[in-house]
Amino acid sequence: MSSFLSESEIAEMGFKSVGGNVLISRKASFYAAAKMSIGSNVRIDDFCILSGTITLGNNIHIAAYSAIYGAMGVMMEDYTGLSPRCTVFSAMDDFGGDYLISPMSKSEYTNVQGGLVTIKRYSQIGSGTTIFPNLTIGEGVAVGAMSLVCSNLDDWGIYIGVPAKYHKPRSKGLLKFVRKEE
Repeated sequence: MSSFLSESEIAEMGFKSVGGNVLISRKASFYAAAKMSIGSNVRIDDFCILSGTITLGNNIHIAAYSAIYGAMGVMMEDYTGLSPRCTVFSAMDDFGGDYLISPMSKSEYTNVQGGLVTIKRYSQIGSGTTIFPNLTIGEGVAVGAMSLVCSNLDDWGIYIGVPAKYHKPRSKGLLKFVRKEE
């Protein structure tokens, strides 16, 4: 038996849509698969958690132990990736003490806020990075390991730190390979 689900097993999960050449670990977990679209040439590794409204483009890798919480939507465009242990939040509880915090509490007692997270094409997120809700990571961005992304990141930059700040421009050399693949 393969470490990855077969095409028929993936089809049985009830995704909104699935492209070709999709590799999903048998050890990954999905919640609300009917709200998820997966493009072609996508690999999702061991111990990943995907929940909610998620759109994955083509040529994407989500490495082991990463989590995508798409309560208010997460979109990863073509040629993007999450390195191991990344977490993407599209919604967050209010931890200020005036509300309860838990999906098990009645919604009128919580204060969940957030919005769509978009990771634009050719971007790569470094290991251990956390991404907050309601932001866009620009085209071609590289985020260094262990960073905290809590605001929009402009195109073709390398960002590092807590919070993530611009470090230097990123080369566009990878585009020559993309053109050869298409």
